Amino acid sequence: MDTQPLYDLAPVARLMLLGVVIALGPLAWVWLRNRHAPPAHRLRVLTLVTLFLTFDLVLFGAFTRLTDSGLGCPDWPGCYGSASPVGASASIAAAQSAMPTGPVTFSKAWIEMIHRYLATAVGVLILVLALVSWIERRRLAVSFVWPLVTLVWVCLQGAFGALTVTMKLFPAIVTLHLLGGMALLALLRAQAMGYALAEPGCKGPVELKGRLRLALALVTGLLWLQIALGGWVSTNYAVLACSEFPTCQGSWWPAMNFREGFTLWRELGQNHAGEAIAFPALTAIHYVHRLMAYAVLAAMVWLGWRLWREPGLRATARALLLLAAWQFASGLTNVVLDWPLLAAVGHTGGAAALVIVLTGALAGTHRERQRDAAALSSAPLQFSRPTS
Repeated sequence: MDTQPLYDLAPVARLMLLGVVIALGPLAWVWLRNRHAPPAHRLRVLTLVTLFLTFDLVLFGAFTRLTDSGLGCPDWPGCYGSASPVGASASIAAAQSAMPTGPVTFSKAWIEMIHRYLATAVGVLILVLALVSWIERRRLAVSFVWPLVTLVWVCLQGAFGALTVTMKLFPAIVTLHLLGGMALLALLRAQAMGYALAEPGCKGPVELKGRLRLALALVTGLLWLQIALGGWVSTNYAVLACSEFPTCQGSWWPAMNFREGFTLWRELGQNHAGEAIAFPALTAIHYVHRLMAYAVLAAMVWLGWRLWREPGLRATARALLLLAAWQFASGLTNVVLDWPLLAAVGHTGGAAALVIVLTGALAGTHRERQRDAAALSSAPLQFSRPTS
């Protein structure tokens, strides 16, 4: 009996062509709307469009994972050696007949391949950004290094996407793939902010007191840790380990197995010994994410309140507070309503939006310049004339 190889590079050229065709739409729109604008402005607009499409890609990736479509095409980069499920219809029909509720169905195959088409188009846009920034490097006030780093990063994301399929949804790989998508959003947001600051008339970055900017960086770090924990919950399907709030399984401290739950290198649904993972391990995965959420939510509310008082950062503070409220509501909905698809995808979208907002705040601010004491001491002294 013939078996389908995990890697089949035959459809690569056709997939790349599809990616170019999809990317031509945004590229044409950016060019027509900004053909007379300076290079920095054109690059900023193209970066923002790419950021928007990457955000959509992260959401669609969550939709793909949550609908169990990650193995809708069990090989990579095509689908049973074809560039679309149309050419693989016989193989998909055979797999679906053998296992009607299994990972391979026509709908799941299309979801998985649409995700790959969108990822290829985003890759093409990032390649264009890198090429244009290299060509215009002498006319730009910002470094072309970051677009090149972003290009390398999106290639690594493609590799992790391949491993997600070929390693059969290995939890550590899927979580790293999610974090890689978030990092791509952060890279694009920082570049867009750099181009905005380089445009004529920009007042420059907002100055923050050293402690407040440090707090901004720390809250951003907490967010990344929470996203990693949330990805671990999702990829291990541990959301329903606690189905009530604020307690879990009727207890404030349910039975948990932290060692088994946070053994990172293991197969999906198995422990390090290859046996079925115990329910207390899933409970530990869920509950750690929940406890961490309390701390992150409190930190974000405090940071939003502090940024609200800073000139030029009120919009950032508003977005931060609204997104924190959304994350709490969507996370609670996932628990008490048994993980509805819309809330689950929205929870991932909220995390991605928070990455964009906090990265923009970091890239758009710098530490407040301290006055040079030596310069002040060397300034001429002024004496007031005594009055009679």
